[in-house]
Amino acid sequence: MKCLFLLCLCLVPIVGFSSTFTSQNPINLPSDATPVLDVTGKELDPRLSYRIISTFWGALGGDVYLGKSPNSDAPCANGVFRYNSDVGPSGTPVRFIGSSSHFGPHIFEDELLNIQFAISTSKLCVSYTIWKVGDYDASLGTMLLETGGTIGQADSSWFKIVKSSQLGYNLLYCPFSSDDQFCLKVGVVHQNGKRRLALVKDNPLDVSFKQVQ
Repeated sequence: MKCLFLLCLCLVPIVGFSSTFTSQNPINLPSDATPVLDVTGKELDPRLSYRIISTFWGALGGDVYLGKSPNSDAPCANGVFRYNSDVGPSGTPVRFIGSSSHFGPHIFEDELLNIQFAISTSKLCVSYTIWKVGDYDASLGTMLLETGGTIGQADSSWFKIVKSSQLGYNLLYCPFSSDDQFCLKVGVVHQNGKRRLALVKDNPLDVSFKQVQ
């Protein structure tokens, strides 16, 4: 957490932090909250699975997938990666678990949520499907996205989906509060020839969501 705090000091203003959001204390969204849409224009449904795909094509494209982290001693695959091109394998399906479930089967922009890879796995690896932000990686100068998170707890597993200034949506990591000024952008860094999702100051990853049939 010390490294996380230091990184946040570099990227966001210094203000008071709040960690009051749990599954027992859901977030209240405004009545005009905007649902997140998939590539067909349908509203995201937390009961369904989606692939996180790029809004670009070719070498600029590539789906998000679960893979083995380099030099990791985790018993299961625990890295969040993006393929180097949109030509090739499809990404690993995910589901979005919103903090405002009392609003019905929808996922909204600016809603605190958890992201979970929607795959069949052994009991040992269940926790290695839930996204979180890991420790600071000195060699890459940032914090990498990995799995091993929790659902509905005020920890390193809270994210948001926000409208991109270019195409599609961006993902934000929001460790302390639902206020965007506390949130950090999710982008891509290069790790051992692969594209690894990580916290970035500029150039956030632009994504769309495609329902898994």
